[in-house]
Amino acid sequence: QVQPVESGGGSVQAGGSLRLSCAVSGITLSKYCILWIRQAPGKERAGVASISTDGDSTQYDDSVKGRFSLSRANAKNTVYLQMSSLKPEDSAMYYCALGYFGDCTLVPYEYNYWGQGTQVTVSS
Repeated sequence: QVQPVESGGGSVQAGGSLRLSCAVSGITLSKYCILWIRQAPGKERAGVASISTDGDSTQYDDSVKGRFSLSRANAKNTVYLQMSSLKPEDSAMYYCALGYFGDCTLVPYEYNYWGQGTQVTVSS
């Protein structure tokens, strides 16, 4: 069973940085699109950053453009989300999701395998 495992969440002050990791074992990660999704209390899940199978193409939600950077190390079966200039509104549970298709979108429901999430809390 494909099970992404997220790590790297925590508490940080506004303006700070965090790097989230998503590790997956038992599969060839390079065959999958990756999407980071976040969900804050009382809000719907939203895709914030996606990366293509080869890592050459990324997409970002407007709310994180210029502050978040997504990269992948296929040889390590790991994906990284570097988050900088964090704001209180970035506080949420962050999930890593994998999709086995060609167009790596920002649409959460299109992705097949989700992790358990890691909490990010940004204080003002």
